[in-house]
Order: sequence, then structure tokens, then C-alpha cells
Amino acid sequence: MEESPTVFVPAHITAFFEPHYDKNPLKSGSRGAGFCINLGSRVKAYVSRSRFQSIEIFINGKKSDAITTLTAVKNIIGKEPFKVKIDIKQDLPTSQGFGMSGAGALGASLALSSIFGIDRITAIKVAHIAEVMCRTGLGDVIAQAFGGIEVRKSPGLPPWGMVEHIPGDFEIVLCVIGSRLKTADILRREDILKKIIMKGKYCVNSLLENPSIENLLSLSQEFMKSTGIATERIEKAVDIASNYGRASMCMIGNSVFAVGETQMLENILSNFGKIYKARIDPYGARIID
Repeated sequence: MEESPTVFVPAHITAFFEPHYDKNPLKSGSRGAGFCINLGSRVKAYVSRSRFQSIEIFINGKKSDAITTLTAVKNIIGKEPFKVKIDIKQDLPTSQGFGMSGAGALGASLALSSIFGIDRITAIKVAHIAEVMCRTGLGDVIAQAFGGIEVRKSPGLPPWGMVEHIPGDFEIVLCVIGSRLKTADILRREDILKKIIMKGKYCVNSLLENPSIENLLSLSQEFMKSTGIATERIEKAVDIASNYGRASMCMIGNSVFAVGETQMLENILSNFGKIYKARIDPYGARIID
């Protein structure tokens, strides 16, 4: 059995986005902005020859469907009779706006690519295609591959997709407030999708005119309030947290992020749900052992 090195993929928080779908999944994705953080997924792959193909995925020790990761693995091994085990250790919950589906898929792709001798760009493509096909995200994988605070100027992977970075580092308080929210379910609602596309376009263009962290954070709250995605409880948490910094909803999840007076934000938001504390991850997906 071959064992890959451990791959770390940062979680990614989307501040706002404008979805784009194309017949070519490499051109599909989103314009938008967000940031990678130093919590995320650590992924290992184990591969052996077998008489028939089998793929098992474990998240924090529990066997999981992990459809996006499974799709990425299948795209790499094709019909070859390999026995594959993917072991994912996740710092944050899935379907809460942290890009965990993308992190699992990208981590698995990079781990397998180290075993099969596949180049990094191909591994990123495989994970992005899986994310788009499974509708679990649109811009997470491209952001997670590079890290930092990003503005996705055009959708998809290079050469179509273009990403600019805003330099910066800050502490982030995260709070998971409600039950899981599936991205695909939200994007199926025509009324909400129209608002997301209109407001997302406005927010990206406004940020490109003035690419600062402050502008990114305030545009994120504007996006949240005008798209109608947030629940009353999310809006309440954001309003209270805004007294001690800038806050908004993690797109798309029942969770919020806040930047400012860290200790006060932790105290306040802990009344709403589970708290996590993080910093910006400037490096992106990488081998860590």
C-alpha cells in the first residue's frame, strides 16, 4: 500500500460572489471575494492494487459519502482497480460556508497526485471540476489553491479565471449558528439567485475600484442584507457583532465571521453558537510533512 504525505488545505470563507455556469466546467465558477484561514483539512491518501475498485472516505474517523471528494478521486483513478482510502481530518463543519467540500476534494487530489506523479495544476483542475459538478461550491478550490485574501476577477480556472490578492493579516472569529445549509439548495431558488447575481456583480466591481480589507468586509455585509439569504438569527448576530468590528455571513452557511475586538466578539458570539478563532492563511494548499 502506498501512502501519501499529509496535505493541508485551508478553509475558505466567501464574503460575496456572483455565480457563473458554463458547459465547460473549467470556465464555470464565480467572481467574488473572500479569504483563506489557518483552520482547514489535513488529508492523506492510501492506495493499493486490487482486483476491483473501492473508494472509502473518512472524515474525522467516520466513514462519509463526501460526494465532492469521491468525484475528485474517481476523476483521477478512472476505472483502474485501485483500493483507495482517503483520510480527512477537518477543523470545521461541512455545509457551513467554510469550503470544506472543496478542501476535501483538493486535499485528496493533491495527495493522490503525489502517489501517481500528477502535476499540481491537473490536481487543482480535478478538484474544481468535482466542486462544480456536485454544486457544493464555485470558487473555493481556486482560492484554497493559492491562499490569502482574494478577489476573483473572472470565473473559473486560469487562463479564464483571474485572481488578485489583497495583502493583509488579521484574526477572525467564526460562529456556527444554525443547521447545515446546502449551497445547491440556495442556488436553485430563482428569486434569490437573481439577487445574488446582481448584488455580487456590484460588490466585485466596487471592491476592484477600492481593493481594501475594510471595503471587502463592509461589502460582504451589504451583500448579505440585500440578498435575503441570512436568517433572522444570523442578522441579529451580525448586527450585535458590528458594534465591535465588522461582521457578515459566511457564504453560504448558517455561520458568521467577525473581525475587530477579538475578545469581545468571542464573548458576544458565544451566545449564538460554537466559536472558532483563526487567522489568514497566506500559503494555500500544501504538503505539511
